[in-house]
Amino acid sequence: MANGPMGRRANGEHPERADADITKQAAEFTGRYVVLLDQEAPERGMNALRTSAGVSSVEHVHGTEVDGVAELLENPDVSVFFDELGVAVVEVPPDQRHALVTTAEAEESIVAAEPERVVYASVITEAQHTLTGFYPTYRSDEAEVDRHTIAGAAGVLGPAWDEHQMTWGLQATRANWSLMTGRDVKIAVLDTGVDTDHQDLINCIEEAASFVPGQSVEDGNGHGTHCIGTAASPAENGRYGVAIESRVLAGKVLNNRGRGSDGQILAGMAWAVAQGAKVISMSLGGPVEPGELFPQTYENVAKRALQHGVVIVAAAGNESRRPGFVAPVGRPANCPSILSVGALGKDLATASFSCGGINGAGGQVDIAAPGVEIWSAAPDDTYQTLDGTSMATPHVAGVLALLAEAHPGASATDLKARLLSMAHPLPQPARDVGAGLLQAP
Repeated sequence: MANGPMGRRANGEHPERADADITKQAAEFTGRYVVLLDQEAPERGMNALRTSAGVSSVEHVHGTEVDGVAELLENPDVSVFFDELGVAVVEVPPDQRHALVTTAEAEESIVAAEPERVVYASVITEAQHTLTGFYPTYRSDEAEVDRHTIAGAAGVLGPAWDEHQMTWGLQATRANWSLMTGRDVKIAVLDTGVDTDHQDLINCIEEAASFVPGQSVEDGNGHGTHCIGTAASPAENGRYGVAIESRVLAGKVLNNRGRGSDGQILAGMAWAVAQGAKVISMSLGGPVEPGELFPQTYENVAKRALQHGVVIVAAAGNESRRPGFVAPVGRPANCPSILSVGALGKDLATASFSCGGINGAGGQVDIAAPGVEIWSAAPDDTYQTLDGTSMATPHVAGVLALLAEAHPGASATDLKARLLSMAHPLPQPARDVGAGLLQAP
């Protein structure tokens, strides 16, 4: 796929992009804590932390408030409480951290208290391409398309996918055959921002906000723009977007090097819920150890989001080196209430990097989607091809938008169940692909 649909040359100079093939060896912490509170009595829990652990003054932030939130999160004299989610990012003196933990264990109104971690964009490889005539020939007969969705065809497809008119990911998921377009359904993509001037995306961006200190929502990395393109681009000359009439909420929660914090992610989630998102797509995360439990804060936030009618989708992670090594699904995708997405290659085999459900107790892969050689939008009005569970995740977010349009009265829990029930079985173990290959309605 060396060429592109619009005849514009890709600019490969993005000096702030993260390294393309980083293996994250250990979790990183910020020194702050993320505290989940009983939504019926949040002040009781915060007062207990003020009294016992010297917690700094608390600023309440509503999801509709954007200006200054990033700076608040970086202010060592302020703890930030997100009203929609009932969760706070807490600053506490180092010598009081033990007191915070013991207070959280003793106080019933504090559901969980966990060290805040650094999160990363979940990307594996990057290949820039010139754009002068992209796709080869597209097989348009329906019988051929039906073959693409049968697990038995996996061994014969491989490079035979023709992408003259649309990407292989749309064909494999049958998004190209769906009568749904995701019309007016809001998809929040929390990532490295977006190229707000990209001609393929400019008409699908509903709102954009940055939760990264000192950086605008403009995407200096490329990861976020790529994910948004896959989920929702309405481009017709070489289609690569799933829900082409959906509305995108672009939340910048990772900086231009693809790094962020739990607090920035939670700020973006609160904003997305307040803006009326039906789906939150997060192609980001952090590594976990074998046997590590899922984070209670993200799990409970995901449950609260479901109650607000929002489904959260997250990348399973790229730390595996198959066939010799399978890494556990990373956080927050390892939460039971978050849809965890694994990646497939063009042969419909599990991608070598895709993490697996080896930790149990919520650490499973729920569904698999195309995540290798995925063509989508890039900054500076260009395109690029990327690999990763990051690329699989927005396919799922887009299909959820199609389902939300098809079933406007369905609850978030029902949408998740419908999505999983529609998946085509694959010969790989559920550990690697969950319910199977993602399929559009």
